[in-house]
Amino acid sequence: MSAELQTQASRFNVFPADEYDRYVASHPAATPYHRSAWLKATERAYGHTSWLVSVHRNEELCGVMPLVEVKPPIGTSSLVTLPFCDLGGVLADNEDIRERLIAEALTLVRTNRIKTLEIREGGAALNAETDASGQQKQQNIEALPGNTKVRMLCDLPENSEALLKSYKPKLRSQIRKAEKNGLRAELHTEADAVHLFYDVFAQNMRKLGSPVHSLEWFQALKAAYGENMLIGVVFLVDKPVGAGIVLLGSREASIPWASTLEEFNRLAPNMLLYWTFLSHVCDLGYTRFDFGRSTLGEGTYRFKKQWGAEPFELIWTEYRRGEKIPASPDAIGAKASGASRLRPFIENIWRQLPLSVTNWLGPKLRRYITL
Repeated sequence: MSAELQTQASRFNVFPADEYDRYVASHPAATPYHRSAWLKATERAYGHTSWLVSVHRNEELCGVMPLVEVKPPIGTSSLVTLPFCDLGGVLADNEDIRERLIAEALTLVRTNRIKTLEIREGGAALNAETDASGQQKQQNIEALPGNTKVRMLCDLPENSEALLKSYKPKLRSQIRKAEKNGLRAELHTEADAVHLFYDVFAQNMRKLGSPVHSLEWFQALKAAYGENMLIGVVFLVDKPVGAGIVLLGSREASIPWASTLEEFNRLAPNMLLYWTFLSHVCDLGYTRFDFGRSTLGEGTYRFKKQWGAEPFELIWTEYRRGEKIPASPDAIGAKASGASRLRPFIENIWRQLPLSVTNWLGPKLRRYITL
């Protein structure tokens, strides 16, 4: 008897989360963002509707596409897989199932009169590609547009000792410098540590002139991810001067947020923060670390490169009213940076506002910014 495929779109809160998470844990392309925890936190903290497009073969799950419907106060809704992170796209057993998932998502778009569908996925390494004969050849990264966004990934060795030995002497000395400067790092999994992270993060976001996520967002993430969300904090005596969050998948660890207080950067808190995370997840047996999105050649790109991270494609595909919009290498960069001439002016004003104001107003804006 031939296998029967059944495709459906449903609200995520009516789909068996355990079945979904088992499939995600078994899929080699899954990221920590694919966990049901991300969808649950998005719905709980911001009230956005979470959807799941799924395919079953003879009642066995063989493909998923997690989606979040973001409804702004003015204008039409968008459907994103997934918002507030770099990627969380289709996971499928084969290409046919993948196409079924996308087709069903487009049906959902039409049925709910949604304007855009955005699928965020990761692609191949940018330092090499395969030619027709199967041989690898170098790809000219420098030829890509200057604002091209890439995903920075690092393969991890068997333990932290081997990881430290792989670093150049300069990097190892910077880690030791932070410790010599009196800094200490702690890793936390308890919910109360969210406040320690948020105090540093909110100050840094105001300094950048950018609306901050709500404290409730990070509390919802912690409640949903549980032990799979690590909070790292760097202290000078008892004062938090750096903090970050790492999410754990089945094989991969990702760091979506990390911040330091500018006035203490001379003490190198960021070096100690990243080493604390990397050494810990390496010793836990994780084989890959996702440093997140960076712009080719810029400061954060060079920072991540020194830890052994290599650039990989980020492929964001947009469908507008059912029509696929041709993608370009710098499309994500243009989306992330924005084209408004007013942006530098607005950012400057934001930096001058009291922290209490940016912490109140920022989340009201940030919940609708899907980047």
